[in-house]
Amino acid sequence: MRLSSSLAIVAVLAATPALAVPAGLSARANALLANEVGAENPGVAAVISDNGKVVWKGAAGRATVDGKTALRPDSLFRYASVSKQFTAALILRLVDEGRLSLDDNLGKLLAAETPAAWHAVTVRQLLNHTSGVPSYTSKPGWMVEANTARAYTTQGLIDVTRDQPLDFAPGTQFRYNNSGYVLLSAIAEKLTGKPWYVALRERITGPLGLTSIRCGCEPGPATVDGFTAGGAASQRIDMSVPSGAGALVGNAGDLAKWAAALHGGRILSPASYRAMITPQLPAGETARYGFGIGLGEVRGEPTIGHNGGIYGFQTETIYLPGRKLFVAVLGNSDSGPVDSGILARRLAAEAIGAPLPVMKAQASDLNALTPYLGIYRDSQGERRFLVRDGKLFTQRAGSGVNEVFAAGGNRYFYGPRSLSYFELSKGPDGTPRMTFYANGALKPDVATWSGPVPKDIALSPAQMDRLAGTYARGPAVMTIARSAAGLTAQLTGQTPFAIEATGPLEFQVPAVKALLTFEEADGKIVRVVLSQAGRTIPFERN
Repeated sequence: MRLSSSLAIVAVLAATPALAVPAGLSARANALLANEVGAENPGVAAVISDNGKVVWKGAAGRATVDGKTALRPDSLFRYASVSKQFTAALILRLVDEGRLSLDDNLGKLLAAETPAAWHAVTVRQLLNHTSGVPSYTSKPGWMVEANTARAYTTQGLIDVTRDQPLDFAPGTQFRYNNSGYVLLSAIAEKLTGKPWYVALRERITGPLGLTSIRCGCEPGPATVDGFTAGGAASQRIDMSVPSGAGALVGNAGDLAKWAAALHGGRILSPASYRAMITPQLPAGETARYGFGIGLGEVRGEPTIGHNGGIYGFQTETIYLPGRKLFVAVLGNSDSGPVDSGILARRLAAEAIGAPLPVMKAQASDLNALTPYLGIYRDSQGERRFLVRDGKLFTQRAGSGVNEVFAAGGNRYFYGPRSLSYFELSKGPDGTPRMTFYANGALKPDVATWSGPVPKDIALSPAQMDRLAGTYARGPAVMTIARSAAGLTAQLTGQTPFAIEATGPLEFQVPAVKALLTFEEADGKIVRVVLSQAGRTIPFERN
């Protein structure tokens, strides 16, 4: 059944003319929305502002499970982890007021509320995810509806992991961590004597007139419905659960006002703002993360922003400091069909006059591709280009496989939830080359073919038995087991996944795009290392 015409795309061009954006932005932004979002599906609300002035806003998709209401540009969404930059700003405002220092630790600020093992952790380490405190949202089996659907105090959230050891020594690693921002919320409450979200409103959002922004745990207008896979209602979550890590709700327009104030020097002192946007991470870490905010780029332009995901919602904010341009995309589904991050980058690219290519999958001649299959090497290392079960994949060393699709000509891409693509060609000497545009970058990496991909390895029963067993990391357990088809890997509370050998001690997990590497000492298997999404996590053998 088709929805009524009242659910058509809504798009509004502000009366104030654009200052630096190219002509025709409104039409192109509307076209992107029409291409990405169907009126019958969950959708997005989005905004583009130029030097603090809204130059375009739009919305598409349905706002309610029953399909009777359309999303509007001013619809209310859960901000999810975009909330972290607000919590970070509140803490930095308290620093500016002289209420605490970035180098104060939990032993000084929350001695009674936290275990002694956490007392050396500093405010700075909580802000930039280098604390080592175990995150409650990563506790195996905890994020089930029986837990998430009920209310918690800030202390109750701290207590979820207080009996667990630190993940690592404070300040030695970067690991994204929601408990860190719960602890920051607790610090704000301890210093102000008020709930963290009340302190935020009194000090920052209220004076700025950001009237739509509040904690989702407070009374107020309802957000739009949140969806999950298949268009079903998402898992229930009480908005006390995400706390200062992700509990704020609001509309897209107030995010634009927030960005203008934050990056325009109206919230923090210059020193605190610089600290917020300057990564200060341990040596060897490749993340570019400050305090509640990360650095990146779109089409060669530096960006500052954050994304977020929570049951039923996904969010993205991008600020381009060189142009004073801001983009926010708020989605009301946690599993598609629209990726807020992809759409936000496409809108930003349109706003700077450097649009990203839009590609659609086409049939490919696998036989004609045979000369191009193999291992390619560039400055970033090795990437494999291979065929499995009639499908094309690439695989970076230390990562799982990623399916790719022909886009016509010599171009290949990774589907609608990625901006990366590559082109195949041959050099002057006839050697195949892969020109790779990571995340739609204007400047590509060029990799040269260096040989064929080794054939898959078939392990003997004895080799598989040697690897089978349980491996632990704190309370999390990975079970490696034999089945009739080979080996499987299963984490506590999850379903088992088939793993495929790419070496005697190396396996890929195609279902979750991960890699497992077994390590041995004195002829015995002692651990397995999980590599996924840029993280490496060791599990010790029991």
